[in-house]
Amino acid sequence: MRTAGRSGLRVSALALGTHGWGTDVDPHLAAELLSTYRESGGTMIDTAYGYGDGASEEIVGALVGTDHRDDLVLCTKSGLSRDGDGVRVDTSRGGLLRQLDTSLSRLRTDYVDLWMVHAWSDEVPLTETLSALEHAVRTGRARYVGVSGFHGWQLARAASLLEQVRVPLVASGVEYNLLERWPEHELAAAAAHLGTGVFAWSPLAGGVLSGKYRHGVPAQSRAAAGHRVALLREGNGPVVEALVTAAEGLGVTATEVALAWIRDRPGVSAAAVGARTLIQLQAALRSDALTIPDEVGHALDEVSS
Repeated sequence: MRTAGRSGLRVSALALGTHGWGTDVDPHLAAELLSTYRESGGTMIDTAYGYGDGASEEIVGALVGTDHRDDLVLCTKSGLSRDGDGVRVDTSRGGLLRQLDTSLSRLRTDYVDLWMVHAWSDEVPLTETLSALEHAVRTGRARYVGVSGFHGWQLARAASLLEQVRVPLVASGVEYNLLERWPEHELAAAAAHLGTGVFAWSPLAGGVLSGKYRHGVPAQSRAAAGHRVALLREGNGPVVEALVTAAEGLGVTATEVALAWIRDRPGVSAAAVGARTLIQLQAALRSDALTIPDEVGHALDEVSS
């Protein structure tokens, strides 16, 4: 357990990601995943208005209900959805609040612990977008707020504007892993200065860092279905091989090393693990017990930099 930045929001270092719930993960498997996660001590469930066209939130709501609600940290995001033309971005005040109300209904709760704007948009003034976050906090629909997909200067501007109305920006969601280290160049420094926690999504780079693509593309994998194919580029090979070598030397899996690495990066509050099988989740949870030796950590930093 750790706090989200310098806020009072306590989260588990590994969040249960639900991006595939309702599509790759059916309700029965979702129930198994949630039960295993909670038994391990995990508390944070990460979902979004657009995940599975709403199916993810509906499954979470059905499984969680009011049972031990105070023991869980529910995080959802608004601003992204899908239509016939692909992904639709709407960060207007009206659009965000409409989506939040829909999310609350699906989740069967009066509030979420963390509500995040899912993406940056040049189409809507930032002040309007942030007014929705302020309103959600003032009306009790969200305990804490954050943003996702913002660059460092965007995060700093948003935090400064919210500071004027005494609403802290406690979380910044970003893709961050051994293959995507760009957040370290400016976002991490901004977040540290502002007291905002970094929430890493895709910590296994779509499964690439588990090592399962080293010798080809498994038939049932996400890459085989056409997702995240760009992550299979040849330049990632040395990083994956170094990761596998480190895992073999430590007697653990590549998944455990990759997750322990992101967990211990400066400023990271949580990493969302989107497991699609019980075996994947169990491997991810074992990373909690792993401490990467300094020499191994330095070697991974060097090969992935």
